[in-house]
Amino acid sequence: MRVFFDRELDTAATYWRIFRRDGIVIGFTSHDRDLVFGGIRHRAAPGMVPAAIRMTSDLSEDSAGVDGTLSHDSIRATDLESGLFDQASIEIGIVDWQAFDSYAIYSGTLGRIEDDRRGFSAELRSAKAILEQDLVPRTSPTCRAVFCGRGCGLSAIRFTQRVNLAAFDADLNRVSFDGLPSANYIDGQVRFLDGPQTGMAFGILSANGGWLTLDRPLSDQTSIGTPAELREGCDHTLATCSGRFGNAINFRGEPFLPGNDLLARYGQGAG
Repeated sequence: MRVFFDRELDTAATYWRIFRRDGIVIGFTSHDRDLVFGGIRHRAAPGMVPAAIRMTSDLSEDSAGVDGTLSHDSIRATDLESGLFDQASIEIGIVDWQAFDSYAIYSGTLGRIEDDRRGFSAELRSAKAILEQDLVPRTSPTCRAVFCGRGCGLSAIRFTQRVNLAAFDADLNRVSFDGLPSANYIDGQVRFLDGPQTGMAFGILSANGGWLTLDRPLSDQTSIGTPAELREGCDHTLATCSGRFGNAINFRGEPFLPGNDLLARYGQGAG
């Protein structure tokens, strides 16, 4: 294996690989020309620099970051706003720009991304981040299970339809599909099967007059007629679970458990 920085003058450059959830892979390098290795073209991006990378041998979270400019065609402000880079996997390493030997020094996922319209900074999260998740269920009046997910027991296919985009309003960030009734799609999701946001899941915030308002910006390059999967929603209440779905047996909540306000009440004696 190539040993880097074992000489006074080394032909080394850093590289970044971003693996988006829609299947797009983007590579960058700090070198002054594009480098192709590992089957990926890494575009020259001298303006992108890695922040300090901290890696530990214990269970504490590793940390890293990357700063860059929004001038590169592969990372645009509209793409960041549309969520194309949300939870993307990332790899940072060193490459010999002559022999193309490379070594990955960090891998993780993109966390918080900050954009000031002139540049961006991204927080990177390693695989240890999963250790920070609270795996102990907490009581709640509503169902904690994901609709049609683990613990719910309902089939996603049963409540999902293939539709085509009939219209969209970019200003209000809302869409309309094939004249379907909108009442049952609040808290549901839309997943486009073609176009610039292929594979991304959009949450449905509200429904009004056949329009569905989405929870993240819709690309202005989306075309009328774009196919999508539209899944019904659930408000996670016991009434909906029982009355609409007949699935109360799988309800993951405690709607009748007294809340903390009961402990704060004054005692009342018999009069």
